[in-house]
Amino acid sequence: MQELKPVDLVVIGGGINGAGIARDAAGRGLSVILCEKDDLAQGTSSRSGKLIHGGLRYLEYYEFRLVREALIEREVLLAAAPHIVWPMRFVLPHSPEQRPAWLVRLGLFLYDHLGGRKRLPGCRNIDLARDPEGKPIRSEYTRAFEYSDCWVDDARLVSLNAVDAKERGATVLTRTAASSARRVEGSWEVEFTTAAGAKSGVRAKAIANAAGPWVENVINGVAGSNSPRRVRLVKGSHIVVPKFWDGPQAYLFQNTDRRVIFVNPYEGDMALIGTTDIPYEGRAEDVAIDEREIDYLLAAVNRYLKTPIGKDSIVHAFSGVRPLYDDNAANPSAVTRDYVFDVTGEPPMLSVFGGKITTYRKLAEHALDRLKPFFPGMKAPWTAGAPLPGGDMPNADFDSFLHDLRRAHAWLPENLAYHYSRLYGTRTAQVLGGARDMAGLGKHFGGLLYQCEIDYLRRAEWALTAEDVLERRTKHGLHISKAERQSVASYLGG
Repeated sequence: MQELKPVDLVVIGGGINGAGIARDAAGRGLSVILCEKDDLAQGTSSRSGKLIHGGLRYLEYYEFRLVREALIEREVLLAAAPHIVWPMRFVLPHSPEQRPAWLVRLGLFLYDHLGGRKRLPGCRNIDLARDPEGKPIRSEYTRAFEYSDCWVDDARLVSLNAVDAKERGATVLTRTAASSARRVEGSWEVEFTTAAGAKSGVRAKAIANAAGPWVENVINGVAGSNSPRRVRLVKGSHIVVPKFWDGPQAYLFQNTDRRVIFVNPYEGDMALIGTTDIPYEGRAEDVAIDEREIDYLLAAVNRYLKTPIGKDSIVHAFSGVRPLYDDNAANPSAVTRDYVFDVTGEPPMLSVFGGKITTYRKLAEHALDRLKPFFPGMKAPWTAGAPLPGGDMPNADFDSFLHDLRRAHAWLPENLAYHYSRLYGTRTAQVLGGARDMAGLGKHFGGLLYQCEIDYLRRAEWALTAEDVLERRTKHGLHISKAERQSVASYLGG
């Protein structure tokens, strides 16, 4: 039998938790292989609410540790990735039928102080009848509270973690499934199978199972093992409509079932509305929004708006499956968003249950700490003060970086300079590839998409298909025509 290449750690799952674990492990000196059966972030991690937030409503479930950790991580990620993470103010109209004003104020006071807030402004009261934030809101709602959280480009967060992992020595395999894993003579023998059917294998000292909704599939099917822990799948769906208010603020609407609905500015002139919370029992690959969810989201939002939104306003929709740790809560909204590890056997398999995008870095740090007994020479935690690729801006000052970039490349249209800065930060020069004028960007595919960006994503970020480029690495797909999308597919050979 052919001798298998030895590695320290195989990470299964190319979502945010897997990419974060691979990055942390590579930076601690471990040899790492990250495998993902589809594209990076193709599952849950590109279908989130796209927020880095403490989880204001989790305070009602007494999840104080989780909220505190998330609020601390909010500050860490603001400093590490100022190009893809930025502050956003949320306006919460007061609806006394759901929660009394004193309870909301108490929650916001805790929210402002639990996590050692440094960069973001605190909460304030708003007079909806007088302040501009009240313009789209129905007159019966007279007061609101405004507080801070952060926006994130979720799929890019995954890509940047994978890029950093690779640059620190990890091997990243996309469209490559871990098809078999067996303990043999003190090591894991892991077999990989590509989308084309090619097989390869390694010997690993440990496996980190970060497969998200497929975590139990890996335990039971790939590894032929079992775990007492279970994952609970909850579907969250979002709709995208034209932006219907002025200003950069987002809104948080309390629904009659005590859930909350986010309405966030999205892609400049659009709004992202979500999310639902529905138990899901089908295949995670088949998740899609249904009419009941659309009706639910529109009803929750229209309860507050002077001018209701109709179904004909929806320009896009997406659904994701959250792989929550099953804590036996009866209400899907009450299921913990905290994460739990299951470390079994020797050599070990560490499986991740639950988690949320905000706390992915801390989750990865804790996961490596749990594996440290098996890697006594592993280096210390390091990611708390390390910028992600493109985020190494002095004082994490995006505005100053953008100003300098525009001055250095005066020939770039302002909206294109902003686009490159937001997605690639200090690596914008690598995207431009030495271009000195618009012709140097190559073929124009529509909107703000030029050939140089596609070439960069294919070269540096594992983009293979039009969907990889247009839906995950970027959101150009929302801004170009069907014919233009087909042109991208043809250029990529698909």
